[in-house]
Amino acid sequence: MRHPPRSVLAAVAGAAALLGSVTVPVVTASGAAPACSVEYSVTSQWDSGFQGAVRITNNTAAMSSWSLAFDFAGGQELTQGWNAKWSQSGTTVTAASESYNGSLATGASVSAGFIASWSGSNAVPTSFKLNGTSCNTAVEPTPAPTGPAEDGPPVLHVSGNKLVDAGGATRRLLGVNRSGGEFMCVQGRGIFDGPVDDASVKAIADWKANTVRIPLNEECWLGLSTIDPAYAGTNYINAVKDLVAKVKAHGMTPVVELHWTYGQYTGNSAGCSDVHASCQKPMPDMRYTPSFWASVANTFKNDRTVVFDLFNEPYPDRATSTTTQAWQCWRDGGSCPGIGYEVAGMQDLVDSVRGTGATNLILAGGIAYSNDLSQWLTYKPADPAGNLAAAWHVYNFNTCANESCWNSTLAPVAAQVPLVAGEIGENTCAHGFIDQVMKWFDDRGLSYLGWTWNTWDCSSGPSLISSYDGTPTAFGTGLRDHLRALNG
Repeated sequence: MRHPPRSVLAAVAGAAALLGSVTVPVVTASGAAPACSVEYSVTSQWDSGFQGAVRITNNTAAMSSWSLAFDFAGGQELTQGWNAKWSQSGTTVTAASESYNGSLATGASVSAGFIASWSGSNAVPTSFKLNGTSCNTAVEPTPAPTGPAEDGPPVLHVSGNKLVDAGGATRRLLGVNRSGGEFMCVQGRGIFDGPVDDASVKAIADWKANTVRIPLNEECWLGLSTIDPAYAGTNYINAVKDLVAKVKAHGMTPVVELHWTYGQYTGNSAGCSDVHASCQKPMPDMRYTPSFWASVANTFKNDRTVVFDLFNEPYPDRATSTTTQAWQCWRDGGSCPGIGYEVAGMQDLVDSVRGTGATNLILAGGIAYSNDLSQWLTYKPADPAGNLAAAWHVYNFNTCANESCWNSTLAPVAAQVPLVAGEIGENTCAHGFIDQVMKWFDDRGLSYLGWTWNTWDCSSGPSLISSYDGTPTAFGTGLRDHLRALNG
């Protein structure tokens, strides 16, 4: 809860033993600043309970949400709290940001309070972690990655129907999606959903993932006036670049992907009536998307380890009268039946990327929310760099969600070009379905990425984790254990 009830405040005010404040000092090495500092105060205490407070100061990059963890050392039991979502498991207490105070800029502070019971002693906690990073101690240099990650992720290119590295060895993209960059900024709530610090990225690598797909928003990247400047333009781009760098530092391939785009669509299966990039549109728009991809390509063209995924889940088939019209719209764009804005086709986007001189690997998903690749080969965009692969998405509720469909529509594509399942998932909060998907893809040496590395309700996300330290949901356990079995 946000505030204690008035009856509790009255009891505190009338407590026989009133202590004032007991504060944990910030201790750092000489000349070194802590990544974060926490002041813990016992503001009042009575026979069986006390009121406490924490003041958190962020000394690193701005964050869109925060979670503070510490351990009670004297058997204390949390009873209620305010200005944070308070919880306790064993001795560990967690205070997570509310929707109204999650944004914490560099140098900014936030306070939250609580009431707890005690008996015997009321020892003060000695260590605190903010989004997994230790506070009140000097920042230690990040150790250099060891083992295979030492040289970073490979530069990938297409060779026949395989992805290969510079030495010609076959590679697979196996990992997760890290959602947030597509929606937080346009909703005015930040840039990423949850922490994107080194500890949270390392937790992905600890699952033995080798790839992280990062969804983006074109209006935020381009810094359009409708987006809060704190979350747009240079600030947004730098945040994305920083996350890409962290992903690479742990030896994983970053996939930057365009998720939400401009263009008003109110037809069949519309996600929103807004012209702005506030939901998934049936196709990208000619007004902004080519500029978005030219900018992204210019940003990363000198780093060919970064992969470009052109557009999340096209669904022109929901707007057009025929499947042929849908595939023509998908490749060629222009004035597409049922879509009220000028569409940027996949060929337009390939041309935008290649026009910058970038030769990075490109992924292009099919129609029907990337679940239909039946005519992908027929309408495959021309790529002068010869570095284009097919992307596909599947959930247990999709049309093409069984081996019969995969054998008839996916296998022919995979026989000619590399195939990457950019999203796999199920809304059952279990992993029986993705187990089938992974087996089918493993048998053919193909790539797949689980949706999603966010702490959502697994039935609506679906979510792979319940905590950014990598604690899996029942659904996520299936992907984690499988990746570890493959790459452990």
